Amino acid sequence: MAVKSKQTLEKVAIAALEDIKAQDIVALDVRKLTTLYDTLVIASASSVRQTKALAQHVRDKLKEAGAVIIGVEGEESGEWTLVDAGDIVVHVMQPAIRAYYNLEELWSPPVPLRMPVKKTATTVKMPAKMSVKAPLKDKVAPKTVAKKPVAKKTVKKAAKTRKTVGN
Repeated sequence: MAVKSKQTLEKVAIAALEDIKAQDIVALDVRKLTTLYDTLVIASASSVRQTKALAQHVRDKLKEAGAVIIGVEGEESGEWTLVDAGDIVVHVMQPAIRAYYNLEELWSPPVPLRMPVKKTATTVKMPAKMSVKAPLKDKVAPKTVAKKPVAKKTVKKAAKTRKTVGN
């Protein structure tokens, strides 16, 4: 059987993962980052049994599509299983393992920390009369006026005006 194209193998792997309800499927093109393989597919499984079933199903579907399976790793534990088909590698992981290793961030191209500043040909000149003054360091903050204490007479008046309810 002839080997199908890389895009077809990627579609076959993703379809196989979707058949058994894999979660959070991500396909990354890693050709610019490594020469080991072209496509990296990462998916999550909700249990050890599902992880093993997904890896087996992906392996079978890729074989049917004509891919040569180089190896399968991690089937014993079932927390993280890797299916290596040469140009495409499929990782099936438990959510906790996937969050810990964060392969998406590791294999994604780096994001620039800040946007480059565009240089423009226009310049702004300030008028000669305008000048920027530096703030004075010796300047003292204005004093705040303290509130006067409440007079005792007003407290006594308030006590007299209260009504008491008796039996």
